[in-house]
This record gives sequence, structure tokens and C-alpha cells, in this order.
Amino acid sequence: MECPAGAERSDTVTDSPDPRLSLNQATLKYAPLREALAETGRAGIQSIGLWREPVADVGLRTAADLLADSGLRLSSLCRGGFFTHTEGQERRASIDDNRRAIEECAVLAAHAAPGSEAVLVLVAGGIPAGSTDLEAARDRVLDALAELVPDAEQAGVTLAIEPLHPMYVSDRAVVSTLGQALDLAEQFFSSTVGVVVDTFHVWWDPDLMTQIARAGAGQRIASYQVCDWATPLPADVLLARHYPGDGVIDFERITRAVVAAGYTGDIEVEIFNQNVWETPWPDVAAHTVRTFGETISPWLPKQ
Repeated sequence: MECPAGAERSDTVTDSPDPRLSLNQATLKYAPLREALAETGRAGIQSIGLWREPVADVGLRTAADLLADSGLRLSSLCRGGFFTHTEGQERRASIDDNRRAIEECAVLAAHAAPGSEAVLVLVAGGIPAGSTDLEAARDRVLDALAELVPDAEQAGVTLAIEPLHPMYVSDRAVVSTLGQALDLAEQFFSSTVGVVVDTFHVWWDPDLMTQIARAGAGQRIASYQVCDWATPLPADVLLARHYPGDGVIDFERITRAVVAAGYTGDIEVEIFNQNVWETPWPDVAAHTVRTFGETISPWLPKQ
């Protein structure tokens, strides 16, 4: 297999962070926002993906100021979604919360360094308690998107649907494949609704290469996230993510496909792993830089 034009492999691995590397804040789970920004910058990483909870801890205005002072780009904000409830108070509260998330994303992106993306990652939500109707839950995801798209358009925010591995379908995401995410996204303009390609969640899909090409043709890839899959899985499968290169995922094949699909944005390393979370933050950032350089950078177009 030949590399796409401009993506010939470089066999030189350095400690200098790849300019497209973004450290998703979840990888530094226990770091407050100020410290997460500082550690990311000290490691030489130029971009960060933020989470709403640490932003809320300091307040949106303070968070925006801290982000501006950091000089970092914003690659995404996690997360919105969880809107599979049947019509009622819970669903209305979820839709309202997603509207707030859209506003937060727009404000943060406006205060971040040039090249930032106003991308709000959406996790659909699972099957509501007391129900077994998976298809109806998926239909309600489309209905929620239709409600939120006007707000996103007005704010200049891209809603990025993230398919999650099928083991999360009952409680976290009824959208399990990139194809399903694209079926939803393609009901709307690509500038407003896109998809997330997260290696942890989609690496197993036999139709993945076709769907990445489809996403590229429609300019739908709003975010590319990387981490690895290794077994045995922990008791809490939410914490099963590993550094790239520590598991079985073929990062060469997937990254080359994403590059060929035309994605040129930042690439987030997002890890949920208790051992990683308990490691000193500077060590996590440094290890992230090194493993990204070994597993992802060789397949990216040369700067």
C-alpha cells in the first residue's frame, strides 16, 4: 500500500511534539483546567481538547481567559449529547444543556489561538431506562439534532457525532458505527454536523475504510481521536483506553485513510485509563508526545 501524496513515512522520531498533536483533557483527568493548560503548553503541545466539567469548575469566562492566555488551539469541546430520552422533562433538560454546550464551545473557540475549531463532540446516549426499543432511541437522536442545528449554525459550531464501540450501546451511545453516524450527519449541512473518527471505538469495523472515505467525500470528519485497544479489558470498560502503540489498533491504516479523506485538523490523544490518570501529569504529556510521534506522525503529510 502506498502512502497518500505528501504522507510518505518519515522514520525519524524526535521528542519534538508533532504540530498536529492535541492533548485531550481527559488524558489528564485529575488536572484542573489551569494545570491542564499549563502542562500541555510546557510539553510543547500546541492544541488541547477541553471538557465541559473542568470549564464549569472555573466558570466559562475564566476558562476562556485561561485558554487565551495559554496560547493553545482548541481542537474540540467534550461533550454534548445524551438526548435519547422520550419526550418529557429529562429530554427538555438535555436539549437545553446542549444549547448551553454550543454556546460554551463558541466562546472558548473564539478565545483560543488561531486555527482553533469550534467542534462540540456529541455522544448520543443509551437506551432509556425501562425501554428495549433501540431503533426508537436512534430516531430521537436525529430529532434532537434537528432541534439543535439552528443554534449551532448561528453560533458557528460544528456538532460532531461520535460513534462509540457497541459495548456502550445500552448506556452511552446507540450510535455504534461510523456509517450510522454519517447517516445522521448527512441529513444536515456538513459545516454544521460532522462525525468523530475515534480509533478506540471504530477500529474493529470491517466497513471502516469505506466509511472514512465516505466521510471525507462529504467533508464530514470534524475530529480524529486516537488511543489504543488492549485486552483483557478492565472491569470498568470505560477505562480501557491505552497510549497509541500499546495495543492492537492499526494506526498506520486508519491514519492514512483519514489523511486520504482530506482531514487536516488537530489529532487528539484521548485516554481513559486509571493507571494513566494516576501518573504525574508531566510524564503523561511527555509519553503522549513520544507515542504519538511513533505511531501517528509517520503517516501525516510533512509540514
